Amino acid sequence: MKDALFFVKEQEFQHQGKSTVRMNIIWTKHAEERQKEWEKKIGITRAEVENLLKNPQQIVPGDMDAFVAQSKKGSGLLRVPFKDTGGSRKILTIYWTSKTEKYWKGEENENKI
Repeated sequence: MKDALFFVKEQEFQHQGKSTVRMNIIWTKHAEERQKEWEKKIGITRAEVENLLKNPQQIVPGDMDAFVAQSKKGSGLLRVPFKDTGGSRKILTIYWTSKTEKYWKGEENENKI
């Protein structure tokens, strides 16, 4: 499986506090590598990333038609850029930043795609 470009995991997903629906989380190889690096640095686990993707504090517009799920973690933000692909969320990368004021949007943008 090392040569695979992505990994798919079906997850329960609760959208805006409403009924639970099934969704797939697609892990790109790059996202997996970044998660492992961040786990070594500050303990960000795969489960934490998937939980953030299922229930972020905010979803904001990203670059090139992507979105960014983000939640406050410690003194910064855990950010997970992803693409919605019809019932799936494909994780593009993962990172933590201390620049909360740069990326955190006002309440009006929270959890809206």
